[in-house]
Amino acid sequence: EVAALVLMRGRLSARMRARNHVEAAIKALLIFCSVVAILTTLGIVVSLVAETLRFFTFVSPVDFFFGTVWNPGYSTTSNDASGSYGMLPLLLGTVMISVIAMAVALPVGLMSAIWLTQYANPRLRNVIKPVIEVLAGIPTIVYGFFALVTVGPALSGLGDLVGLRVNATSALTAGIVMGIMIIPFISSLSDDIIRQVPRAMRDGSLGLGATKSETIRMVIVPAALPGIVGAILLAVSRAIGETMIVVLAAGNAPILRFNPAEPTSTFTVTIVTALTGDADFASPQSLVAFALGLTLFVITLMLNIGALAIVRKYREQYE
Repeated sequence: EVAALVLMRGRLSARMRARNHVEAAIKALLIFCSVVAILTTLGIVVSLVAETLRFFTFVSPVDFFFGTVWNPGYSTTSNDASGSYGMLPLLLGTVMISVIAMAVALPVGLMSAIWLTQYANPRLRNVIKPVIEVLAGIPTIVYGFFALVTVGPALSGLGDLVGLRVNATSALTAGIVMGIMIIPFISSLSDDIIRQVPRAMRDGSLGLGATKSETIRMVIVPAALPGIVGAILLAVSRAIGETMIVVLAAGNAPILRFNPAEPTSTFTVTIVTALTGDADFASPQSLVAFALGLTLFVITLMLNIGALAIVRKYREQYE
């Protein structure tokens, strides 16, 4: 430090523009961080693609993408591709749980955002909004235990009362708890988006004689709809990538069935299962995790691109 101070003191002069040097150093640091982020993303994609291509040397892509049975045969040899690797049961389980989660989170999150922005007084809003956002800070493993210990048995007991068979570990249990988890994502993003709608639009509607509920339904929500859709798509991508809740609450049963009251499995759970155990890392039983990961990556990327495009269009309209 002393040597650095002596060196800098020797370079001080009336003509030195320290601000320009600092700006150049900061710019170089920012460029370096951006390059690291880009190279990291490219490295992940390249590794996924390379290992997926290795997997497809054992299993046909047609059997993988269109197969209806998931029953990989576990072996100690690296070239044994016995078993079935159809991903459709996993895709159905992922979609089913995500749809249930959105059916829970969307109405609750959107309605809470509308109430906070249009009806709640500022003092109450300053209390309720942080309480809702606390849900986003709870670890997902805690949600998983909550689903396993509380929600699952409660749904099973409720099903017995009405004469329906509902497993304690099922797509319904995982979807409901996951929906609770992503409520803050929809609520907070929709809250911010609704508040950005120009006040003149609301005042004009009220001035023409519309009630507050009519103004919300016919003016505010349609004006904020692009941003709300972007928030929904971001929440969907969060639900698709969730692991711990599904591990504990869904039952890990990769079977092609459309009953949400039965156990199921998803991409993320199967990836965890494939990469744990004593199987050879070069075997198709382990390489299938990369194929599933690449498929999940493409699905999530498409959702994120759609969400960002919609949000960008919304911002260009109102900023």
